[in-house]
Amino acid sequence: MAVTSLEALIAANGGKTVEMLRNSKIGMYVYPVVAPEFSNWRVEQEAWRKSAVLFDQSHHMDEVIVEGPQATEFLAHHGINSFGNFDLNRAKHYVPVTPAGHVIGDHIIFREREDKYILVGRAPTSNWLMFAAAYGNWNVRLRYDPRSPSRPEGERVLREHYRFQIQGPDAPAIFEKMNGGPIPDIKFFHVEWINIGSKKVQALRHGMSGAPGLEVWGPYKDKDYIHSTILQAARDAGVNLVQCGSRAYSTNTLDFFFNDSATTGIYTGDGMTKAYREWLGVDMYEAAGAIGGSFVSDNIEDYYVNPFELGYDFYIGWKKSDFVGKAALEKIKAEGAKRKKVTFEWNRDDVLKVIASSFEQGTPYKWIDFPQPNYASSSADMIVNEAGAMVGMSMFNGYSFNERCMLSLGVVNTDVQVGDVLTLKWGEPTPTGKTSTEEHKQADIRVRVAPTPYSSEARENYADSWRTRS
Repeated sequence: MAVTSLEALIAANGGKTVEMLRNSKIGMYVYPVVAPEFSNWRVEQEAWRKSAVLFDQSHHMDEVIVEGPQATEFLAHHGINSFGNFDLNRAKHYVPVTPAGHVIGDHIIFREREDKYILVGRAPTSNWLMFAAAYGNWNVRLRYDPRSPSRPEGERVLREHYRFQIQGPDAPAIFEKMNGGPIPDIKFFHVEWINIGSKKVQALRHGMSGAPGLEVWGPYKDKDYIHSTILQAARDAGVNLVQCGSRAYSTNTLDFFFNDSATTGIYTGDGMTKAYREWLGVDMYEAAGAIGGSFVSDNIEDYYVNPFELGYDFYIGWKKSDFVGKAALEKIKAEGAKRKKVTFEWNRDDVLKVIASSFEQGTPYKWIDFPQPNYASSSADMIVNEAGAMVGMSMFNGYSFNERCMLSLGVVNTDVQVGDVLTLKWGEPTPTGKTSTEEHKQADIRVRVAPTPYSSEARENYADSWRTRS
């Protein structure tokens, strides 16, 4: 009988979930449609610090529109966030967890009407909400617009909305030109209507790269007009607006810590979570995605994270009467967090040693692709202390031309301090079935534990939020 669900697929693999995911043949994680580079990724990274950058976010994220009489109750029940202060024209960082308190994923959620929300982000949260709408018999309507195909093969790609972000110190001059005058004073994570040429568009005060900026969106049919108008406004303002390609885009989070690629925590558990695995198809993200990295455990739960570890705990809506995972999170809170989020700064000489091995005979170390070694859907590299004991996990890495170093985001035991020097195990200990890895050997790379956000600009000048709280 054909295997049609994630639950059946896990059973067909003898319950060896980690082995199944580590041997996925899905290939490299792709940021689709947008050109890899417009100028070059170094200049594109510099732009969000030195001038202004234009991110085209129209293709790499799912979008879920939730509306109906119970839209608010539905989303509040399936996310940890408080909805008490969630007024119209606001946005939040929305995080659902399993009944056991494991993070499923995250989305940015916008409230457009009393009964309508738009959520944008990676597949795990989208899939969970679509399942939850049917599982609980809620009076809501969901409209799902999946991310663009990773490899469209020349076929035309259409989306519900275009989505652009303009960031950087020179961005305000562009806003004024394209608006035909000063824009409203928009508070952080608030939304206002502005002009882009002849179009009225919604604008979110945001900053993916840790610098001031706006995210704008509207009907996809207007995308070309909006794009050309933004570029012309930059020229009229005398601003060097640099378009950012997909290679540099994924690295912008390294400066200010935004880790949306953690392993989704749905592979274990009964009740609702088991029903979810039975609902998920074998071609969906959770079944087809890959785990990469040096950390190998027989227990998939060792890859999970909870909101406390990622610094999301301060917006848990404890006053809500109930929400999925509340009891589990109360228990975790009472016991105290065991890990915390940090940035790892990789040792220059060790990185160069790894790269140099590819110019020598014999088996090289695992290649470090620049600017982002994105060879799996989620990563888990071991962080060990001098005694060789595992004290943390590196989960997302890349090179910052602005900082002139390799950085990664992850978690460490709470007794680890900023400034401590630890070792990252780079490369997989044994060969896997992943098509995105070559034959290689492991390397030890020294890493210094650094603050989050890593960028001093983001730490000192960014809005007080989950990014800047430890």
